[in-house]
Amino acid sequence: MYFKSFFDDQLAHMSYLIGCQRTGEAIIIDPARNIHPYLDIAKKEGFNISAATETHIHADYLSGARELAHHHGAKLYVSDEGDKDWKYQYVDQYEHELLTEGSTFNIGNIYFEVIHTPGHTPESISFLLTDKGGGANEPMGIFTGDFLFVGDVGRPDLLEKAAGIKDTSESGARQMFESLRKVEKLSDFLQVWPAHGAGSACGKSLGAVPMSTLGYEKKFNWAFQINEEEKFVEELLSGQPEPPKYFAEMKKLNKVGPELLRREETPEVSFSDANNAAVIDTRPADEFAEGHAEGTINIPYNKSFTNWAGWLLSYEQDIVLIADPEKLPDVKKSLQSIGLDQVTGYIDPKELGGKLEEYKTVTATEAKELMEDENYFVIDVRNQSEWDSGHIPGAHHLMLGSLTENLDKVPKDKKIIAHCQSGARSAIGTSLLLKNGYKDVVNLEGGYSAWEEEGLPVKKD
Repeated sequence: MYFKSFFDDQLAHMSYLIGCQRTGEAIIIDPARNIHPYLDIAKKEGFNISAATETHIHADYLSGARELAHHHGAKLYVSDEGDKDWKYQYVDQYEHELLTEGSTFNIGNIYFEVIHTPGHTPESISFLLTDKGGGANEPMGIFTGDFLFVGDVGRPDLLEKAAGIKDTSESGARQMFESLRKVEKLSDFLQVWPAHGAGSACGKSLGAVPMSTLGYEKKFNWAFQINEEEKFVEELLSGQPEPPKYFAEMKKLNKVGPELLRREETPEVSFSDANNAAVIDTRPADEFAEGHAEGTINIPYNKSFTNWAGWLLSYEQDIVLIADPEKLPDVKKSLQSIGLDQVTGYIDPKELGGKLEEYKTVTATEAKELMEDENYFVIDVRNQSEWDSGHIPGAHHLMLGSLTENLDKVPKDKKIIAHCQSGARSAIGTSLLLKNGYKDVVNLEGGYSAWEEEGLPVKKD
């Protein structure tokens, strides 16, 4: 058996290529939309990708299953669990097999058994893998998708918070409790291969280690330690982070079938060509602060880029990127991974000219002094859980992802101090405020962490 894992550090997404070395067949589990890494490895190792499968209809990225089926003839193995609202609507176009509890299928001499593990979503399934080609008659591991992570379990509230399906959070939490009872009966030596690691919004405390064993999780994962259902439900639902806005769009697109990728060149354009497009400056925040074109939004191209692009950009508006031409292909791939395909052009940062807008940063001590002037208005753009753990007295909580929708709460006649935990998110927030006409804005350098380090006063509600 051949085993290869792939990790997208912007989405904290894990996917897998499993190959039978005797037959040359391979399957991709929970494929990303960009399928080229799988194709490259398959070619290098001499495999034909004959199949693709998913543990559930994903909400945090666009699946590559359709790309593999359409362009490479991969047979699709997908869940038929859950109610009518969560059935794949595009798979009839391709060779496929619907899976339920107890279903089995094989790729060469590698066998998979399906376990229905709802909780994160109703249709979620897990796959037990047995390498019969290697002489095994018991499973060696389990692909758990977003059901079981290293150190955590999948959140059950996304259908309600992101997809708008009412009264599903608690029922999902109760299903998760039962799913854990089901898998805890399996052998401790099973390796656990999840679909996400630390940094994903599909759970609240995912571990950074890419894989584990079921025995280790039974002993140390908090979710296995609570045997009382009511207490488990309460703990699982508390403290879940705000789901990014784009999750609802991903769930819908993965259900009906993602658009096939268009492989076209992105033209270099001028600002006059941008028209009504959202112009996104992907440079580091310090470069943007020193000089940027008025009306542009700064989302630096780093590990957080895809998340904040999904939070802040509309699927209905064209996008023009300010990006280094060498980085442009990677930036586009990151946007395409969540279905933001409408990039109509790019602007080389070297071509930025004319009168550029700037903004300044202030230290925590300087911010404290400024706040003594009643003309200053402090905005905290962190998550709810961060705010609850402590915040600057007098600050106003407007989480970055919903800042634009809450600008009516930001007075036009005040000077603004923006901050987050470290200064990175508030730099994005500062660009949003500038774009929307708030021209007297400063960013708190080092954020709330710097404020605490200076021993300045904090408040807990």
